[in-house]
Amino acid sequence: MAKDTKPNLRNMVIYEIYVRDHGKNGTFKDIEDDLERIKELGVDYIWFMPIHPIGKINRKGHSGCPYSISDYEKVNPEYGTKKDFKKLVEKAHHLGLKVMIDVVFNHVAADSKLAAEHPDWIYKNEDGKLASTVPEWTDVVDLVYPNKELEDYLIRVLKSWVRNGIDGFRCDVASLVPVEFWLRARKSIQKINPDFIWLAESVHINFIEARRLSGLRAHSDGELSEAFDVTYDYDIFPLFQAAIMEKIKIKRYLEMLRFQSAALAENAFKLRFVENHDQPRIMSLAGNKPKALAWTAFQAFLPGPFLIYGGQESGVKEKPDLFDAHIIAWADYELSPWMKKMISIKKNQILKTGKFLILTDEPCILAVWQGETESLLGVFNVLRKSGEISLPVKDGLYDDLMSGIKIEVKKGKLIAPEDLLILRCNPINNLSPMNSKMIDFKA
Repeated sequence: MAKDTKPNLRNMVIYEIYVRDHGKNGTFKDIEDDLERIKELGVDYIWFMPIHPIGKINRKGHSGCPYSISDYEKVNPEYGTKKDFKKLVEKAHHLGLKVMIDVVFNHVAADSKLAAEHPDWIYKNEDGKLASTVPEWTDVVDLVYPNKELEDYLIRVLKSWVRNGIDGFRCDVASLVPVEFWLRARKSIQKINPDFIWLAESVHINFIEARRLSGLRAHSDGELSEAFDVTYDYDIFPLFQAAIMEKIKIKRYLEMLRFQSAALAENAFKLRFVENHDQPRIMSLAGNKPKALAWTAFQAFLPGPFLIYGGQESGVKEKPDLFDAHIIAWADYELSPWMKKMISIKKNQILKTGKFLILTDEPCILAVWQGETESLLGVFNVLRKSGEISLPVKDGLYDDLMSGIKIEVKKGKLIAPEDLLILRCNPINNLSPMNSKMIDFKA
């Protein structure tokens, strides 16, 4: 990633919040009251989806999409005031949480401040009308780059939010904005806060291909890596979802994970998640709880920061509506204890400094984090198969960090778990992809 990316991001945990849907009223105050609970999960950063006023022209739904922004310098009055938001940020910092906000610099609302005051900064279609280069995005119009005057303004906006306590930016469809701008913005912000982090929503491969075929800008993860600390996992995420639904063999997805790891720089960080505001909830996608937990734990076990989407800790199945209020049905936070254990494992030093390797996909996914003095061996029964599985460890009793009980290995085997095990063991000898059942890329 960027030359000054911090290695401690490798096992960071981010919690995504859609203000409109969080709490009883969908306000900054609701979130402020919920911060202690979020912190107790083991979260490092809270990320707010756009907190700005929403445009009215061509608005989708009753409330509109938060990514159709009318003014980058203000907050949505439905959420509260800037003073309310500042109080929320201050409390988060007091609790040891850092705060990230969404930056949407590819487009603005058609009736935005920028469209009204600087129509020359906006893309125009063949009819000379302000428009978006993505036909489905009918509620926004695109900003046009390069444009020094526009870019100077946007960097001033970023600096203002940083000086108000923001610790990171999640940059929406970052692939569509010039890398040169992101590099300049990063350099400007790092002078204010050297520990600031940049998360890019890098886009799906088919989106990149379609844009390039149309003569439009679309940066790959490799291009974005110079300016960002973390990029999205969207390059192979469709295969992950297909694997969950058993539309493809698990092996195919795992092979692409290996390819992704080898193709990127050694210090590159991918954001790992099983759901977010644009994707189905894992409980809906997986179809049952044990399978959902196995896949969630596997994603958290992978190298890279892990994202939790608000409501995930309650096993919510419904995907929120981006265009209207959809208050989360929190119930009793039934998955919170499980999630705390999973996050505590994510924070293990081995997941920051060790070496990661996927061993096999059958009958369970086996993956290991190899440390100097001990290792963590993950057993993920994502297909919910029964029977014995072979492990590359000596016979004996091993601590399962998820359940807190001892697991016995006899004759190199144990019974497949219902969902998963994370076993603490000594370093495993002679581990390499060549020893696994995975495809050898030399073949």
